[in-house]
Amino acid sequence: MNILMLAPEPFFQPRGTPISVYFRIKALTELGHHVDLVTYHLGQNISFRNLRIFRTPRISFIQKIKIGPSLIKIPLDIFLFCRAFFQLLIKRYDMIFTHEEASFIGLILAKFWRLPHIYDMHSCLPQQLKNFQFTRSRILIRLFQSMENAVLRQADSILVICPDLLDRVKKAGWAGKAFLIENFLDFESKKIIPKKIQKKQRELAPSGQKIVLYAGNFQPYQGIPLLLESAALIQKKGVVFVLVGGNPFDIKKMKKKAAKLGITKRIVFAGEVPPHDVLLYIAAADVLVSPRISGTNTPLKIYSQLKSGKPLVATDLWTHSQVLNDRLAVLSAPMPRPFADAIRFALFNQEAQKRARRAKEKADQEYTEAKYCTKMDRALKAALARNIHKRESST
Repeated sequence: MNILMLAPEPFFQPRGTPISVYFRIKALTELGHHVDLVTYHLGQNISFRNLRIFRTPRISFIQKIKIGPSLIKIPLDIFLFCRAFFQLLIKRYDMIFTHEEASFIGLILAKFWRLPHIYDMHSCLPQQLKNFQFTRSRILIRLFQSMENAVLRQADSILVICPDLLDRVKKAGWAGKAFLIENFLDFESKKIIPKKIQKKQRELAPSGQKIVLYAGNFQPYQGIPLLLESAALIQKKGVVFVLVGGNPFDIKKMKKKAAKLGITKRIVFAGEVPPHDVLLYIAAADVLVSPRISGTNTPLKIYSQLKSGKPLVATDLWTHSQVLNDRLAVLSAPMPRPFADAIRFALFNQEAQKRARRAKEKADQEYTEAKYCTKMDRALKAALARNIHKRESST
């Protein structure tokens, strides 16, 4: 099939939704489909067989786009609509595949061209307006809720990335066209040989300390202050905390907090690293952490952490517990003292190692590329069948 995909993102950049889009494209092209991606002018070009990328016009004063809702996306989404419209004029497509707010564009275009529409629901858009403190306007939030409901009603298949979103779609009455495809694929990496792991360990912990690793962005919902406050409660000199990710501004802010807590010497800010290299940091670590304090979506990194065979410490919130439990990870209340105790347990208790082994066994069985592609194929076939049924019913 020829698929027109709309992604209102800086693509590619190593962060949440763009990573998910990357693996959606990877699965579609490996299934033999041709994907034309319409996306923003920002981001790194990637190369897949059967993929072409079309970007919106470059706007010189827009050099970056923050995570979450942003007013700056409005002109970019207008350009996105125009480019998608133009593509539909010059080429015959079999399906429209949209991400996030581009689903509103897809709703219009799919109806006009009578094409199947797949909506990739990475989050609840009205909830995002509140989570990122974009607006408190009830009118605007209700408007987005109405628009999202219209998309859910008209889409031929709905992809969701976690059980929480699946529950939302079911409650809205559209369980029959919802497909749970979690973001559990990893970037291909060169073979991580023991020498590379040992070199990274010496670099991060030159005195042979145990390494507690966080990898991800530094947005408030990720709980970085919670992690630093917990680190301050672990007085052992043989433990170092490594934080991978964060932009320079966020790192500077967290360095100041670490200094106030008196733990500067035990914290390593590695900054942003290429996605392929994150696996090396994971391999070098003794314990992995996810201190997220809010939100309902499952963090992408959870699946890599489960596959690693390393003990995982996470806050005992729905964002984690919809995938994790006490057999697979060490769950803790989202407060410094319990989280510090959980990290100690993961570092020094053999039970944590048993949980890590069970987690890896589960991941190796359930989170495979073959299963990912099979789920995607079912979603595509269901969208085609539903669209055919709609067209036949309307004649």
